[in-house]
Parts: sequence; structure tokens; C-alpha cells
Amino acid sequence: MRDHLLKLSFIILVLVLNSCIEPFSPPEINSPDRYLVVDGFLNASNDTSWIELRHSQNTNDNATYSVESGARLTVESEGGSIYTFAEYGSGRYRLLPINISPADKYRLRIKRTNGQEYLSEYVKVSLTPPIDSINYRYDAGRDAMVIQVNTHDQTNKTQFYRWKFEETYQYRSAYISSLVYNPETKQIDYRNEDINLCWATKKSNTIILGSTIKLTSDIIKDLPINVVAVNTNKLYIKYSILVKQYGLSQEEFEYWTNLAKTTQGTGSLFDPQPSQVTGNIKNVADVKELVFGYFSVSKEEKKRIFMTPYLGQFPRCDPPDTVSVGDYMNSPAGYLMHYHGKNQDTLIRTSYGCADCRAQGGTTVKPSFWEF
Repeated sequence: MRDHLLKLSFIILVLVLNSCIEPFSPPEINSPDRYLVVDGFLNASNDTSWIELRHSQNTNDNATYSVESGARLTVESEGGSIYTFAEYGSGRYRLLPINISPADKYRLRIKRTNGQEYLSEYVKVSLTPPIDSINYRYDAGRDAMVIQVNTHDQTNKTQFYRWKFEETYQYRSAYISSLVYNPETKQIDYRNEDINLCWATKKSNTIILGSTIKLTSDIIKDLPINVVAVNTNKLYIKYSILVKQYGLSQEEFEYWTNLAKTTQGTGSLFDPQPSQVTGNIKNVADVKELVFGYFSVSKEEKKRIFMTPYLGQFPRCDPPDTVSVGDYMNSPAGYLMHYHGKNQDTLIRTSYGCADCRAQGGTTVKPSFWEF
């Protein structure tokens, strides 16, 4: 009887506790305010610098993020030099290569169209050692190719690193379309553009960091940069990855570390943020205003590799169908593959996604860096 009463008491307690639970979301998460988001850095590698300005959104907002256009961006050195960015569209601002003194400090100034002005702290130039090598290995357990980076600093001064990458892969559509219907002439012509072979490029959307602060030597060895699953078919023909490496200050490393912890489920700086991670940029008139982003000056080191592992499978699609030329001309639809029959009185056709590789988001224009 005593055991029965204990069990009954426990059940009642659970019911009471459950009845008291109410969903709670911190006000920062559901705030309707749109805070400024700054993403970019001053490139100390005699290369173009890019900075993007957008607006934050709460975690329950599925709308496409909005951009900040019409702003005026300048970089100021402690030595008195001023460099102005030019707007490139879609909230992107560009600064052509400038001479950067490693001994100087720099800050970012932003003037928005609403009159608000923002300043970053002055930051030192972070030098970056070259990438020693990029290697890859097949992981049978994950059925994926693991891409790794190696680097070192003989002076033991870097210690904090960040990486980004751009992957480009070559792929084909399942079927070849050699014919095309011309709606102007109402004739079937031979296609003069190859839409069977494409290239697609995707940028990294995760924060990749590394530190040697606890090691005796400033050496990064076989750090995983990307994992490419075989079932993506990115490795079936040819695959290339461009790895970008940056040396960081300890403050910037801590900023990106904290941001990585809060964006594991979102993806990037511009995605909805589950908590507040602010950087070194402040509103001049209101230092309490939330501003997201960290301005830095860093030398960018890059290295590209190609691989042809031939892993995956040829793309599959539904079987094409056959239609007479007359029926097709009465109601043109679908992508034409080729003529069929001795008298070429029938056509083989398929769907857009099966014959046009661009349907998967790629382009038929071969990148300038692509190996033959």
C-alpha cells in the first residue's frame, strides 16, 4: 500500500510540473528590431577588400534578410590615411587593393543613410603564414572525402587561425539535349549550346577555427576543412576547393568562437541569432545599441587543389518519352533530346531537370581557373 501511494504521489507531481511549463523565448530572440550586421575585413594581401552590411532578424523570422544600401564606408589608419569603399550592390562594398603598413592600426567607419554613425576599435594588422598543403582522404565510415589543411608559423606568433573555402565541382545532367524548339520561327533547331555539362560553386557557411596556443609549436596538422559526402555526386567528375586562411588576434578568435557556439544550428553571421554576440563595432551616439560583426585587418593566404576521385554515380532520371513531330509542334513542351526513327518523324524528349544541368543551380560557363 505504501509503495502504491508513493507511485501515485510521483505521478501527481509530474502532472503538476508539466502543467506549469510555458514556452519562453528571451526578448532578444523575438525582438522586431533590425540591428546592423557587418561582415568583412580589410585585406592586407594586396587584394580587394569586401564588406557586407545587412540587418539582423529574430530566430522565428523566415523572411530573406534585408541589406543596408547607400551607406558610406571608410577605413582610417592611426597615421591619418583614409580609404573609401564603393558600393557594389546588394549591401556589398568594395575597396580596391591599398598599401597597408603592418606597423599601423586601422578602424572602420560606417555612416548610414539614417544619419547614424558607427566606428570600430583600432586593430592591428594580423599577419598570416602561408598554407603548407591541402590533402584529402576517403573516410569509409562516412562514405565521404575529408579535406584537411596544414600550416605552421616558425615565429610562433600567429597561434589563432580561421579558414573559409569555396568548392567548385563539375557535373552533368542525366540526358543530352541536342535539339531545341524556337518559338519565334516555330521550328526545331539543333542546339548550339552544351547544357549537359555544368560547374557549380558553393561557399563555406560554417565557422572554421584553429588554435595552437596550448601547443609547443605553432603547427596546424591535418585540420578538417570540409567533408564531401559521396552521395552528393560532387566527386564524380572533377572537384576543386579554394581554401582561404587568416591569422587572428586573440580577441577576434574569442569573438568567432562565441559566434560559432551560437550559430551551430543557424549557419552564418547573417542567419537568425539565438543569442547576442557583438564585436568591436559601436554606434558613436549610442554605445548600447547592438551591432553585430568584428572588423579586422588580416593577410589572406589562399591555396587551391583539384581532385578527380570518380566517386558517386552517373545522374539518374525518369526514362524519356517518344512523341511524333506533329504532336509536338501542336503543343511544344519538354526538352528535346534527338530525332527518332528512320524518317525522323518522332522525337525523344525529357523534362527540364533531366536535360539541363543549370536546373541544379550551376552554370555552363567554365571557370577561368579550371583545369582541362
